[in-house]
Amino acid sequence: MTNPTFVKDIMWKDVDIVDSKCTVQSALDDMQHKKTKMLIVEKSHDYDEYGVVLIADIATKVIAKNRALDRVNVYEIMTKPSISVHSDMDVRYCARLLSRFELSRCPVIDDDKIVGVISLTSIVFNGLRPE
Repeated sequence: MTNPTFVKDIMWKDVDIVDSKCTVQSALDDMQHKKTKMLIVEKSHDYDEYGVVLIADIATKVIAKNRALDRVNVYEIMTKPSISVHSDMDVRYCARLLSRFELSRCPVIDDDKIVGVISLTSIVFNGLRPE
């Protein structure tokens, strides 16, 4: 049996976090600048949960509905609470979880703090160690 690969071994540690009150235009500018398809939405208070906003959210909830990017706030279109994983999870279980919920990526949270982002692409290309 080989040693497992963990989420922490392949996750992106450079996390993109936005405020829920920023406009979708601002979030989209961040996404383009950082070349990402997902932004994590910061908690509003200590008892809140993290949210996520995806390119797909902008396409389906703003553009397809002919809403103005600069007149819609992120909190109006984000998914909250977001499904997340912890950094010590085996990537095989992470892949199953993401697949089960039809997600391509999700935040990695340890001790109630965002520590990274994991994606199916990362798992497929980097998650399997040769035996």
